[in-house]
Amino acid sequence: MDIMISVDNLTKSYAQHKVLKGISFQVQKGEVFALLGINGAGKTTTLECLEGLKKYEKGTVKLNGRFGIQLQSASLAENIKVGEALEFFAKWQKTSLKPVLLEKIGIIPLMKRQYASLSTGQKRRLHLALAMLGNPDIIFLDEPTAGLDVEGRANLHSLIRELKEQGKTIILASHDMGEIEALCDRIAILKEGRILYTGTVQELTRQIEEGYRLQIRFSKKPDFTKLNIPILQKTDEDDTVFETNSIEGALAQIIPLIRIQKITIQDIKVEQDSLEHRFLTMSKENS
Repeated sequence: MDIMISVDNLTKSYAQHKVLKGISFQVQKGEVFALLGINGAGKTTTLECLEGLKKYEKGTVKLNGRFGIQLQSASLAENIKVGEALEFFAKWQKTSLKPVLLEKIGIIPLMKRQYASLSTGQKRRLHLALAMLGNPDIIFLDEPTAGLDVEGRANLHSLIRELKEQGKTIILASHDMGEIEALCDRIAILKEGRILYTGTVQELTRQIEEGYRLQIRFSKKPDFTKLNIPILQKTDEDDTVFETNSIEGALAQIIPLIRIQKITIQDIKVEQDSLEHRFLTMSKENS
């Protein structure tokens, strides 16, 4: 497949603080690719370097085609009307407004409203519509559904799927794990300016499906110094949470140990790992 975005050894600093420390990845034509990371990981800075909004010290960025940008935060003249902004940008890009697209994004009811009167979610709809005017090959979305209601989120997700079917390449940054699972082909998890993981959502999901958390309440606090199972946390004095890939294997270690100590199990809960938990675990590892 065609490579639409190629990033190699991207490095960016603010004064003495290095924000990006050699980021490298590629995005193929028709992919929905997500950048994940806790606040400060470098997601927005990476997008801004790709979009040409920020200069970087080292590395290369190659984009194969026209691109449109929905910024995380942007502002227009407060008294400009939505319809006026759309018409202005359409003329600037030598294109025409597409009612079907505007209806899909939910802009048509806002056409006569002034920018200053829009809610955060309505402004994000307008920013997305402006990004789409030039029929771009690559679309950058930074937290695209932030501030949108349930209907607006559903409409945007439907639009992203349609754009993918048309062969558009979409790269987004999002905190919404449900959104990532529903839309993305591949993801990159960033931490402190480095990429911890790049791959498909399915590959990461297969890792998740092997992970379980056991929350066990004991009759009294056991001595687990000889136990070879990670203990995630203690929810109170007698509840303990274990992380394991095998429920049977974990219990096979725990039960003989507590029997020796004359301790019984009063309650047990089993939870399968989630994408969000896996992401948070990877983000905190080796901190």
